[in-house]
Amino acid sequence: MQIRDLPFPDPGTPDVRSGLRFLVWLGRRQLGGQFASLVWGLLHFSSVMALPYGVGIAVQSVVERSGTGLAFAGGLIALAGVGIAGGDTMLHRTAVTNWITAAARTQQLLARRTAELGSTLTRRVAAGEVVAVSTGDVEKIGWFVEAVSRFLAAALTIVLVCVALLFYQPALGVLVALGVPVMALGVLPLLPRATRLADVQREKAGRATELASDTVAGLRVLRGIGGEDLFLDRYRRASQEVRRAAVRSARMWSLITALQVLLPGLLLIAVVWYGIGLVGDGRIDVGELVTVYSAVMLLAYPLRHFEEIAMAYSFSRPSARRAARVLALERATGGVTGAAGTAPAAGDLYDPATGLLAPEGLLTAVVCGDPDAAGRLAERLGGHPPEPEGLPSVLLGGVALDELPLEAARTKVLVQDKDPVLLSGTLAELLDVPASRAVSAEAALAAAECGDVLDALAQASLDGDPATAPITERGRSLSGGQRQRLALARSLVADPDVLVLDEPTSAVDSHTEARIANGVRMLREGRTTVVFTSSPLLLDRADRVVLVHEGAVEAVGGHRDLLRDEPRYRAVVTREPEDGDPSPDGHAAGQGEDGCSGAAEAARTAGVRTGIDIDIEETA
Repeated sequence: MQIRDLPFPDPGTPDVRSGLRFLVWLGRRQLGGQFASLVWGLLHFSSVMALPYGVGIAVQSVVERSGTGLAFAGGLIALAGVGIAGGDTMLHRTAVTNWITAAARTQQLLARRTAELGSTLTRRVAAGEVVAVSTGDVEKIGWFVEAVSRFLAAALTIVLVCVALLFYQPALGVLVALGVPVMALGVLPLLPRATRLADVQREKAGRATELASDTVAGLRVLRGIGGEDLFLDRYRRASQEVRRAAVRSARMWSLITALQVLLPGLLLIAVVWYGIGLVGDGRIDVGELVTVYSAVMLLAYPLRHFEEIAMAYSFSRPSARRAARVLALERATGGVTGAAGTAPAAGDLYDPATGLLAPEGLLTAVVCGDPDAAGRLAERLGGHPPEPEGLPSVLLGGVALDELPLEAARTKVLVQDKDPVLLSGTLAELLDVPASRAVSAEAALAAAECGDVLDALAQASLDGDPATAPITERGRSLSGGQRQRLALARSLVADPDVLVLDEPTSAVDSHTEARIANGVRMLREGRTTVVFTSSPLLLDRADRVVLVHEGAVEAVGGHRDLLRDEPRYRAVVTREPEDGDPSPDGHAAGQGEDGCSGAAEAARTAGVRTGIDIDIEETA
């Protein structure tokens, strides 16, 4: 697999039983790249270790005044230089390829899991942990995977050098063969503590990342209530904890590095001291002593990879464990069986858990007193079953939606939550979504009342075309109402069989909300639409209204009928007490002065309330 071939057509099914198993699985998925890196690493390290032999021959040739030997030594050193350069170049190339492909495979797996889980992911895993896994952890995982082949090449080279020295000069070779394991394993007792300190550092860094993510996401609200200083202090304390943990970890790794320098130095002293005695006794030549000395000195280079693999594993292990934990999350399925695996052509949308029915082709409005419960129910209707799991699956045309293939489920039902995300790019890219093409972008924008948004984008565009205007990350350059309307237009362009909207007009004024209600009803004529709202303007234009209370359907009917007959419904929509006491002017809470339902008055009240919310948001 080459970098130019990324992304993978299929990243595979990972082994997520543990972090170590996930790392092993990644390494096995790119055995070809690992073998190539191992071969080039052997060439590079062997060429490096061939230099002492050439230097020893050259020194001995000078002592013996042998021109032939000196020429042979020069040729050997030149050949070793070519091997060093070529091997190092290709080793770096293959190592980087292994690193990037392992990281890319992990990112693809995470992206696939995120798409499968949807918004339930951040309820099952902290947002900061998701950010940490998809950024820094991916790099550390790739580092360990590519470092394995270089470590194996270095270890094999050390073994070959020790064996060669035993044959070349047995007296000194035995000393080296005994000293090298001590150098390689001398830092082993320190690794458990170094690993624990690295784990602590990663844990604190993850908490700091989560705090930063939450602070940025709620910055507008924090500024509105004057709470940014409080959260800034919290993040400052968290970052200082990360700094202290990093310093403690760095001290331990500095000690390990110092031992990696000290132990080879002691071995060099022992070799020189013993070798000088052997030369004085005439048992070895000067050239042989130089060869062994140079070999021991250069052995420190491949030995460095023992330290690197220990660091790579220590830093990648918690990263792999977090990645495995995210990848192990499964898309929950309900307990109702149907024609699983076969996407229905059409049909009613029904939730057995609550009794909610959205008939095919109608606009159904759902009123919940609890906004959080409404959000969870909206996600269930879209095949994103929230916690707790084990609830019966939502049915579409009698087929269990949670048991459909993910692609089919997403094609049939689209859920727009109350806080939709706008990705950075242009307006044209924002509206370029998988769709039936039955709804044009112009019609969707008009239905969502995006005229003023287009004017603002046209002013920001270089050529005056709003389609080419840049939209910043999460649409932060737009107001809350503008973001909400663009997200609604994007959902309308997608034109799914079933569209579920959770409070789609909560950030707009009453006049705009009335026009949006009419536009959505006209554009979605004959298509199944479910709107979670308490807005009288939207409720009055729905074909049927469903009141859900404490997880079950309590009443079904028209908006005006429910407003008149259901005290709990009236309390949610008009914010009045459930007992239905008459208003001070003698009219019932559900009646206006003309004897008709109080929808118009409630709409005016809702419009004033929404306008106040907008002013607060814009001020924030």
